[in-house]
Formats: sequence, structure tokens, C-alpha cells
Amino acid sequence: MHKLRTWVSYRPPPSLLRSTTIELNRRLNGLSKLGCLEEARNLFDEMPDKDEFTWNTMVAAYANSGRLTDARKLFDESPVKGSITWSGLIAGYCRYGCEVEAFKLFSEMHMEGQRPTQYTMGSVLRLCSMTSSLQRGEQIHGYALKTGNDGNVFVATGLVDMYAKCMCIIEAESLFEKVADAKNHATWTAMLTGYSHNRDSFQAMDFFRHMRAQGVEINQFTFPSILTACAAVLANDFGLQVHGCIVKSGFGSNIFVQSALVDMYAKCRDLKSAKKKLESMEIDDAISWNSLIVGFVNQGLKGEALYTFQRMHAKNMKIDEYTLPSVLNSLASTKDVRNAKSVHCLILKSGFGRYQVVNNALVDVYSKQGNLDSALTIFNHMEGKDVVSWTSLVVGYSHNGSYEESLKLFCAMHVTGSIQLDQLIVANIMSSCAELAIMEFGQQLHAILVKSGLESSLSVDNSLVTMYAKCGAILDANRVFDSMQNRNVITYTALIVGYAQNGKGLYSLLLYDQMISAGIAPDYITFIGLLFACSHTGSLEKGRSYFNSMDNIHGIKPGAEHYACMIDLLGRSGNLSEAKQLLDQMDVEPDATVWKSLLGACRMHKELEMGEMAAKELFELEPKNSMPYVMLSNLYSAAGRWEDAAKIRKLMKCRGISKEPGSSWTQANGKTHTFVSEDRSHPMMARIYSKIDEVIALIKEAGYVPDMSFVLHDMEREGKELGLAYHSEKLALAFGLLVVPSGAVIRIYKNLRVCGDCHTAFKYISSLYDRHIVLRDSNCFHHFVDGKCSCGDYW
Repeated sequence: MHKLRTWVSYRPPPSLLRSTTIELNRRLNGLSKLGCLEEARNLFDEMPDKDEFTWNTMVAAYANSGRLTDARKLFDESPVKGSITWSGLIAGYCRYGCEVEAFKLFSEMHMEGQRPTQYTMGSVLRLCSMTSSLQRGEQIHGYALKTGNDGNVFVATGLVDMYAKCMCIIEAESLFEKVADAKNHATWTAMLTGYSHNRDSFQAMDFFRHMRAQGVEINQFTFPSILTACAAVLANDFGLQVHGCIVKSGFGSNIFVQSALVDMYAKCRDLKSAKKKLESMEIDDAISWNSLIVGFVNQGLKGEALYTFQRMHAKNMKIDEYTLPSVLNSLASTKDVRNAKSVHCLILKSGFGRYQVVNNALVDVYSKQGNLDSALTIFNHMEGKDVVSWTSLVVGYSHNGSYEESLKLFCAMHVTGSIQLDQLIVANIMSSCAELAIMEFGQQLHAILVKSGLESSLSVDNSLVTMYAKCGAILDANRVFDSMQNRNVITYTALIVGYAQNGKGLYSLLLYDQMISAGIAPDYITFIGLLFACSHTGSLEKGRSYFNSMDNIHGIKPGAEHYACMIDLLGRSGNLSEAKQLLDQMDVEPDATVWKSLLGACRMHKELEMGEMAAKELFELEPKNSMPYVMLSNLYSAAGRWEDAAKIRKLMKCRGISKEPGSSWTQANGKTHTFVSEDRSHPMMARIYSKIDEVIALIKEAGYVPDMSFVLHDMEREGKELGLAYHSEKLALAFGLLVVPSGAVIRIYKNLRVCGDCHTAFKYISSLYDRHIVLRDSNCFHHFVDGKCSCGDYW
């Protein structure tokens, strides 16, 4: 009653009483289109007479502006709800992606007996395109067929767009051909956009030519789609022609077309044209600036990317969540920590710290700069973590040599169960397994990869080959290699190096020939593997040939690593004078690796004078490294110069240099068991020492004679023999013989080079105990089988 009294007592302003409803509706419609919603609502409330047009206009005004709650409330109050009323409300829900509400309203409209118009169906189909709702779109298609609206140009265009955006390009093509009489430039553009969206860029370009030949109108919506297609396949020449069409058709000043041009040129690596186009734009468009920044980043022009961002910031342009990751990406591979922190501060000040894509980029930049603590802090404070978040951190730890932490993070990610594996994280975890020689973990990851159904990639397959090769499972590495459909230089190099490190250097040389026959050019790393293989097979002439071919045939300048391999090869084969001559003629400054190779050869051939010279060079290059002191001491000991050996050890002590203790370890029952020389700390030590005594007695009967030259202290023969018997690798092997089942491979790892006496003993043990023993020392793998070692004693 109160509302009734209020309405009865209401007296409209005289101006409204003098205006007709038609005039007021015209004024209401004008205010609505201008976005003056408050003024429009005031006029609506003051109008004495409201007809259906009045209600429809106000409902549509609220819906189009995103005020959906107000639109729905007014819709419910409307005394008459026609198809236009329903369509206006549905269009608003569709525009703002409210999928559930939009489809619910569409269904209610039909149940209320209101027939959806072509515009209603067009709005719903656009929503299906936005959300890739194929099933809903097919239902609308069925309704359009039933009501005869499928031939309407508005509906037909929506259907073509819907099927194309839902990745059903064949259905879109079929429908496009069927509606010959019901298509206009919008339908053609929808089909073109569909090809571009489905990454069929060449078809999109052919279709664009066809459009022009048919005289179809091309507008500001067509050009961005064809430019996107050009960018996807780096078709810069075609893009230039499209640019010409844009200028001729008068759309050169359209902001969306200009932005698409900048993006196309940037992605086609024509940064000069992209920059020129950006400078010519009258309106500063953040999307265009982002495109140019990304273009600079992709071409490695980090400084240009940062400078462009600084200009953008100086213009007080709106920086969004897409700008910042590009800038951070430009800083990721540099050591520009100061600018990275500055951008981080800007992120926090501007409120973008809550965006996951920005946080992912921050984790990535700090990880790649080696600032793992900052990366982990950001990661831990992220509310949501996706596969990119985890991958950035896992890869960061792996690239910075924190392999164990990388594996722990991966396990934590896997435990969540909510993150799907991707190829990048698998490849990096495989690399961590390779570096740590943890084959069991690598095998489990391989099984998870197969079980997950994740499509393999060249990078994943390459990492699998590398992992198995570096873990001493060269047959498994070869199986992965044989199963690969595509191979590149990294694939071949991984197996070439793998064969070389596992004592199958001749296979490395054969594989290199296959690689050349396949038309794949070698790289810098390939020759390191080849020369290493030659060094460990005594293939002197092959080594010389490969070394000479590097620059003469393949245009690769030899580096210190290649010289080190050649000096090692010459030294092992007894050509010490030639090795010294090559060192003197090097095009690059000899580094520690080169001098170590020469010193190692001198140790092998007991060449004291040259060995002393190499050791002194190493004292200067690596003053804190114990290796040259130990090698020279060993050289003196092998020559029986015990006093000189003692002097070197005293010199080490005076200079505060301590020798890295030799240790060996093996895995059993999920645990790692580590041993040092004459170790007695292991719980099974009594059984281990008993087993060693048994083994030594047995191999002595078979002809083994302890090599006293590997005893580094002057003592009685019995003491020397005991010292040799209880080396860390022999303790690890005795433990393996006790706990590793018969028939299984015994795998032992040593942080230093294997002792020559242990090497000889292992050959006897492998034969007498019928065991396959794999020992990885600091240089290569040794596979002991039937009394022989894969290294051919070139170890």
C-alpha cells in the first residue's frame, strides 16, 4: 500500500509530461549508448510511461556494461519479456564469459516459449568460441537447423567461428562451403581466423589470397588474423604484402592493425621494421611495446629489450602482467642482478606480485642468475603453483649444479599429484640423474614418463641417452638411441661420448661415420668425445686426423679441451716430445686441463723432468688444487725417490693444501654405502675384511701380484700389500660381493682415478667370481667382465 500511495502521489517533472514516450525512449537509448548509465537510470525511473522498448533498452544497457546483477534484477521486474529482452540479458552474460548463467538463461527462454533470435544464437555461439564449448555449440547448431536459422549469415558466421575455435577446422570448412548464399566478409574473416587459430598458417595465406580474388571486403578484423598467421611461420615477405594492402585500404591507422603489424615484424625478426612501425603509432599501445620487447628478447638483444622497457616506463604507460615477464626474461640469462631487483621492486609497488605468470618469471630470473635463495622464497610465497613454477625452480637448481636439491624438489612436485609432467622438467631431471650417476632414479622417471603418456621429444630422448650413458648403462643408452625417430648432433654426440667413457671408443668412431653419412655436422663437443675415444683406444692416427679436420673441414677452432685430449693421446702412446711440442704450438693459452694431461702422461711413462715442469705450471694456475702435488709425489714414489715425495707432501702441508680423500661408494637396498681406504666404520666391516682376505688369497692363486708402485709410502712389503688390499674400491667391491645378488651388476663409484693395482685385481675378481663389475672413476667407466676391462688398460 505504501508503494501504491507513493506512486499515486508522484508528479513527474513538467518537462517529462510534455515529452512523448518515443522522445524519451530516444533520449534513453542515446544515454545508454554513450555509457551514461546513471543518467539513463534516472531518466528511466522518472519516465511516467514505460513501454517494452524502455525496459529492453535499460536491461541491455546494464548487461552490455557488465552490471549483470542490475540487468538481471531489472529483467525480473520487467512486466513484459519478449525475445529482445531475453536476448539483451543473454548477450551480456555471454560477453563477460558467464557460461553457466548464459546457457541457463538460453534454456529458460526456450522453455518460456520465446524463440531465440539470430542475435541470441550468435551471442551464445561467440561464448562457445571463447570457452571452447564444442558440445554446447553443437546443441546450438542443432537448434539452428531445427528452426531454419542455420542459413542466417549471423548464425552461420557464429557456427564457422565456433567450430574453428574448437579445433574442428574440417567442420568449419564444410559449413563455410554450405552457406554460399549466407556469408559476408565476417564469415570469410571467421574462416581465415580459424585457419590462423589452428596454426594452419599457409592455408590462411592461401585463403587470404582467395578472399582478395573474390573481392571480399577486408577490414580491421581480417588483417590481425592474417598477420598472426604470417608471424607463426616467419612469412615476412607475405606480411610485407599484407602491410601494403593495409595502407591501400585505409586501415593503417587502426590501433589493432598497427599492433598486429608490430607483432608480426617482431616475430619475423625484422626488428627494424617493428621498431619503425611502433614509433609511427600516434597512440602508445602497451601490447605493441610488449611485442617489441619480446622480439628483442628472442633475438638475444637483452640490452635493447631493457632499454625499450625503460622508455615504456618513462612514458607512464600502463605496464601489465605480460610486459613484466618479458623484461625479466631479458635479465634471466645475464648477471644484471641490480636491474632484476629493480624490476622486482616495481612489481611489488605496482601490485603485480599476485600474478602467477609474473611470479613464475621472477623464480626463473633468480634461478638463472644463481640466486636460488630468492627464487625459493618467491616460490614458497606463491599461492598457486603450476608446472611452470615448479619447472623454473627445478631447472634452476639443476643448472646451478645443485642436483640433489633438484631431485628433491621434483619428488615434492610429484607427491602433490596435481602437477603434470612436461618435457622440459623431465629432460632436466634426467640431466641431474646423469650428473649424480643415479641410474635407479632415472629408470623410475623413465617409467613414469612412459606411464604418463606424455609425448616424448628430442630433448627428452637426448637426456635419456645421456643419462644411461653417464650411468654406465651403455646398452640402454643405445636402445633409446635406436628407438628415436629424429636425431640431431646432440643425440649422436651423447652416444659418441657415452661409448668413449664406457670403454667402447671404437664404437664412437663408427657412430661418427654414421653421423656424417646422415648429413649431421659435428660440433665442438663432438670432437671432445671423438678425441677422448681415440685417447682411450690408442687410435693415434685417427686422433690426428680428427684433430686436423676440425678447422680445415668443419671450421671449428680447437679449444683447450681438444688440445688436452690430443696431448693425452700422444702421451699415452709414448710420444711425450710430440705432446710437449703441440702444447708449445697451441693457438689458445694452455689451461690446467692441458697441463694435467701432460702430467698424467709423465706419470704413466715415469718421465720425471717433464712431469716436474707440468706440475710447477699447475702450482701457478691452481695453487689450492692438491692434484699436481699428489701426482708429482706419486711420480717420485714410483721412481723410488721417497725423500722427494716426502718433500712434496711437506710443501702441501706448509701451503695449507689437503689432498681430497679417496672414497668409493655403492648402492644397495635403496641406501648409499661409502668407504675410504682402510675404513672400519661400516656395520658389516668384519665380514667385509674377511671377504677381502678371501678374495686376495684366491686371485693370488690365479696369478695376481700386488703392484707395489702404487704404494705411496716407504714401508715393508707386508705393510705395502695390506695398504693395497684395503683401498676404498676393494672395500666397496667386497661389500658388493656380499650383498648384491648373483647375476646382478655390481656398480661402484670413486671420486678419484682408480688405483692401477685395484684395476688389475678387479679383472681377476670378475673372472673368478663370474661377476660383471662396473667401476666409474673420475675419468671414465670400467666394465670388468671375464677377466678383462672395457678400457683396454688405456685407463
